[in-house]
Amino acid sequence: MRDKYEFILALKLLDYEIKQLTLFSEECRECFELLRTKLDGLCQFMSLNKNIKLWSVWSQHMEVQEQSVALRETSIKALCNMEKYLSRRIGNHELNISDYIERLSQSVKAELESMQINHQSKVLFIGSGAFPVSALTIAQETGAEVMCLDIDMEAVELGRNTAAMSGLESRVAFTHKRLNELAFSKEATHVIVASLVKNKLEVLDELKQTVHSRVKIMLRYGNGLKSLFNYPLDEDLSGEWSQISLDSKEPIYDTMILERTMQMEGV
Repeated sequence: MRDKYEFILALKLLDYEIKQLTLFSEECRECFELLRTKLDGLCQFMSLNKNIKLWSVWSQHMEVQEQSVALRETSIKALCNMEKYLSRRIGNHELNISDYIERLSQSVKAELESMQINHQSKVLFIGSGAFPVSALTIAQETGAEVMCLDIDMEAVELGRNTAAMSGLESRVAFTHKRLNELAFSKEATHVIVASLVKNKLEVLDELKQTVHSRVKIMLRYGNGLKSLFNYPLDEDLSGEWSQISLDSKEPIYDTMILERTMQMEGV
């Protein structure tokens, strides 16, 4: 029983510290480095076998569930703020976006191969954020045309500026339109849904109405302990989608590739 309360306390402490550092960073930009360190600490927390075992034992406990949801919302808000900060630093020539793209290229290589993205592909990236390194990496590595969609208008503008700084603005565009208002949706050969997109089932339902039936969808999510830093996907999608789970080198989220099942094509 003691380990349950130690686990709850650890979640509460992470939530408190990340929340406070997020507030501090709004007043003092140097605090973003402290926030980055704490978010890295959360990633390490999620990867420890000890914590994975504790989650398997206590995840159904109400207080653990409530604190996990609170920590997820806190960490996601912190990450979004961090991305905006990094994007502004790119715009101010304080950071080099090429360094980030180079580091990410190896980790997303397996995903790109699984999705079979090439220079003829048209990729719709949902939830690209203010610091769209994944989208820029896809464009640089494959030559694909990428459309980044985000509901946060500030993130869209910052993402557009970051693309311009990378020299990839001719291949990466940005919008905050709804899927059913976006002509690119009907042209897309591939769709990527970011792990920080909350309403994944609603997005999938909307995609069924807007994209081509043969489109490949890569869904990033985080179940189990990974749900502390990602929105989970607990529902069974097998009735409408064929699913392939990828062995991702990225330890903080899970990845699944979806394609419409034969009986759903043309619906």
